[in-house]
Amino acid sequence: MSYVSHADLGGRQLREPVAPGSELPGPFHAHWEERVHALTLAMGATGMWNLDMARAARETLPEYDSLSYYQKWLAGLERLLLERGLASKDELRTGRPLQPPVAVPRVLRARDVPAVLAAGAPTERAPRAPARFAAGERVRMRADAVPHHTRLPAYARGRHGTIERVLGAHVFPDSHARGRGEDPQWLYTVAFTGSELWGNSGIDGPLSVAIDAWEPYLERT
Repeated sequence: MSYVSHADLGGRQLREPVAPGSELPGPFHAHWEERVHALTLAMGATGMWNLDMARAARETLPEYDSLSYYQKWLAGLERLLLERGLASKDELRTGRPLQPPVAVPRVLRARDVPAVLAAGAPTERAPRAPARFAAGERVRMRADAVPHHTRLPAYARGRHGTIERVLGAHVFPDSHARGRGEDPQWLYTVAFTGSELWGNSGIDGPLSVAIDAWEPYLERT
């Protein structure tokens, strides 16, 4: 079965316009969204999965298109809990523990939340080899479909661009999401002209799109 990311919507002609959502102030539109946000961060801090695994769980939800932003977060969290045996379907349905808790590597305590959030989760790592490309160099994005989680958008595959910046070596999402370690790879900002990406699509004026792309996504022209 092929890997399908329902979140890879860039460049697609959608059937309906994008709705801006609620006009309520702030990042949350209901109290349950605050709880989902907190639960997702707390469970991510346990070390039972990583950020890229969480993204993959959300982006491959069959019902992705019909869910709101935090409904996706909740459905992805439930999937991860079930897959790792941290909760059962009956527990999720009833909202009550029905079996002894599973031990986790870490627990995020309330008193530690400010410090953990302030520290963030930097992804830059020491490079294992020199960078293959340099600023100003022309490159081509790999064109083949990727059969696993990736941060390479479909609309840029096979397109030619120019490297604007070399950003250092960072955790490679494609490996990280599959439990194959951080596999640090060089990261580049690659700029594309609108005509290269979209052709003669009626866009007025010059347009440039920049994508941060890991080295395995790139080929020399």
